[in-house]
Amino acid sequence: MQRRRGLAALLLAVAVALAARGADASIHEYSGGGFAPRANSFFFHGGSEGLYASDTSSNSSASFIRFDTVTFRRTQESAAKHEEMQQKTGLVEAIIVEIQDRGKIGGSYLHSDAICCTPELDKERSCKVGEVIIQPNPDNPDWPKRVQTFFEGRNKEATMVTQSVSINKTGMYYLYFMFCDPQLKGLKMTGRTVWRNPQGYLPGKMAPMMTFYGFMSLAYLVLGLVWFLQFVRCLKDILQLHYHITAVIALGMCEMALWYFEYANFNSTGTRPMAITLWAVTFTAVKKTISRLLLLVVSMGYGVVRPTLGGVTSKVGALGVIYFIASEGLELVENLGNINDFSGKTRLFLVLPVAILDATFIIWIFSSLSRTLEKLQVRRSMAKLELYRKFTNSLAMSVLISIAWIGYELYFNATDPLSELWQRAWIIPAFWNLLSYALLAIICILWSPSHNPTGYCTGYEVHFLI
Repeated sequence: MQRRRGLAALLLAVAVALAARGADASIHEYSGGGFAPRANSFFFHGGSEGLYASDTSSNSSASFIRFDTVTFRRTQESAAKHEEMQQKTGLVEAIIVEIQDRGKIGGSYLHSDAICCTPELDKERSCKVGEVIIQPNPDNPDWPKRVQTFFEGRNKEATMVTQSVSINKTGMYYLYFMFCDPQLKGLKMTGRTVWRNPQGYLPGKMAPMMTFYGFMSLAYLVLGLVWFLQFVRCLKDILQLHYHITAVIALGMCEMALWYFEYANFNSTGTRPMAITLWAVTFTAVKKTISRLLLLVVSMGYGVVRPTLGGVTSKVGALGVIYFIASEGLELVENLGNINDFSGKTRLFLVLPVAILDATFIIWIFSSLSRTLEKLQVRRSMAKLELYRKFTNSLAMSVLISIAWIGYELYFNATDPLSELWQRAWIIPAFWNLLSYALLAIICILWSPSHNPTGYCTGYEVHFLI
């Protein structure tokens, strides 16, 4: 019981640690966002993405951040404090900084805690009053990048000039909108920014996944063709297990193909295609749910130790329905939301139900396996017992590998809070797909259709694909 509680606690801890992960989008929308105070400044986080340097050999392979119809709106009280013909009655700055230059924002290099220039620092000609302090980069004087927008007279609105900022150095870039004048307190902003990499609109840390999904689609296709040929050759000797394996291969093939086309569309347009994304998310949730349910019922000995599930059928079905709803909701939020749409607390609220249900599945699976092994030992069903032992050992091995990788993922996220290692981040989700595919390939080899099938294969091994 202590082991089960420990396992559940581990799963919940993992869910909490990974709750901050959200979806990325290359078009960042702003709809009435407010500014938060920090030191003697006010700021709004406009987005962050990994961007590759522009390809200088091709004009069509430019990397940039473009400001589209970004409008700032101040309060009536703030506008009324100025004269109608007065110029430059308020300043808002857009600051683009590469993460390695984050220390160049603010007055730390001037031995000051201020972010905005003060009259004292202005007297030293270190900066200008009303502007954010930026330490010039000696290797690139134009960076960190500053784009200024001024209010005129008593105008309540100021619109940024539509412009693009070229990216000539690969890195993780952060965009902040900032102002220093306390009279602008209550400022709101609307509009959007468009972020583009040389090869398309996919965020830098997501771009490798498009190639990966294309590779995995081909891998599933090859596996499916080999399996189908063997399936047809031994059609008269097909077991129920083989139909389960066929279904999982088909689900995996469709899932990878849909994700590839979803990423390809995203890369060409900058927005996630709603229809394709919904189908990809649904296929993912269905495969995860079916995998867990069938793993559970086989662990209970269904078809080997017991002919039916009896009174627990409704409980198993209810758990499956709840898990599908929770998983579908979480996948939708992570894949349809903008990178800034949901706070950490909101993501945690959505992750926790899935984590609790996963813990429930695992505890129920291993407790059922334990009882099934005991029954087979008592009945001295040695062939079935050997199969279940292989199943248990394989499942335990995959769980150990998963826990080890989760540990690495937690370490990776903990040591890289600012996504400086964004170019390697794609490896983490790719690993889970590779593990699932490798386990499925092993199952296909071990339980390949044969003219001399054993009478004890009942389809349980297929559901390592969690």
